Amino acid sequence: MSPVEILILVLMLIGVVGIVIPVLPGLVIVLAGSLAWALKEQTTLAWVVFGLSALVYLLGVALQWAIPGQRMKRAGVRTSTLVIGVLCALVLGVLIPVVGLFIGFPLGIFLISLVRTRDRREAVRATKHALRAVGLNILIELATAFALIAMFVVSALVLTPA
Repeated sequence: MSPVEILILVLMLIGVVGIVIPVLPGLVIVLAGSLAWALKEQTTLAWVVFGLSALVYLLGVALQWAIPGQRMKRAGVRTSTLVIGVLCALVLGVLIPVVGLFIGFPLGIFLISLVRTRDRREAVRATKHALRAVGLNILIELATAFALIAMFVVSALVLTPA
């Protein structure tokens, strides 16, 4: 691998970190790495890999919307509930760096669900559904990112002549 390809791989790995710790648009960064490689190489192979990467990216985004989102709708968790959870995560993320994000989201979901239903069990159930959906969303995003990285690595190491 050339130094530029190593930098692109590092960029992609930063994208993976952005998926796990949602501060950066992780999957977009991984796709940007694929684009950077295509722009650097200017070969048919590089552009085909980028095109396939863009398709896999779109498939991953579609799966993120379809699978967790539909499960949450069936469980009765509203989009507005998630928005409030994210807002609580952001506020607590500022007040308590790093840890606040992970406390704020479930706390926000729980509190808004409790206010809406006035039932502690229902609020806990909604919070569990939301957390499972977020976990599944992260898994889908990670699988997509690793597929993009694998396409890049195989193309850069195996298919590209030295």
